[in-house]
Amino acid sequence: MFKEFREFAIKGNVVDMAVGIMIGAAFSTMVKSLVDDVIMPPIGLLTGGLDFSSRFIVLREGTSAAPYASLDAAQEAGAVVLRWGQFLNTAVSLVLVAMVLFFLVRWINRLRRPETEPAPTTRACPFCRSHIDEEASRCPQCTSEVEPEKAAAKS
Repeated sequence: MFKEFREFAIKGNVVDMAVGIMIGAAFSTMVKSLVDDVIMPPIGLLTGGLDFSSRFIVLREGTSAAPYASLDAAQEAGAVVLRWGQFLNTAVSLVLVAMVLFFLVRWINRLRRPETEPAPTTRACPFCRSHIDEEASRCPQCTSEVEPEKAAAKS
């Protein structure tokens, strides 16, 4: 049983998956830090420190009667609250993280070497100019006999 587990654990795809998960976790931490520590402070300055996290709607009063001075006071009183402000903050954060990820992935894709295109497997018929397979000896469109390109290249 130990041998089977060892074979499973050291298979290439399991190790690759583990490495991918670890890099993904580190990347996620980096993106979250970028949004929270670099992007959000200037946005906070521009909006005057606007924060919706303390906004709520009381659905059912708690042991003491409403109005409640804060979300914490409402929750301490046992009130059932709809925390729409926290949801709005989370939604804005999600949009910002998605934008940062988009721009990071776009930048990383530009850094990659351009892939060479595969060699074409078709060629133009010399009579009707339609696309035919490079090994074809007859054009399917005009039925003209053509010499296969690979055979012509060997001659």
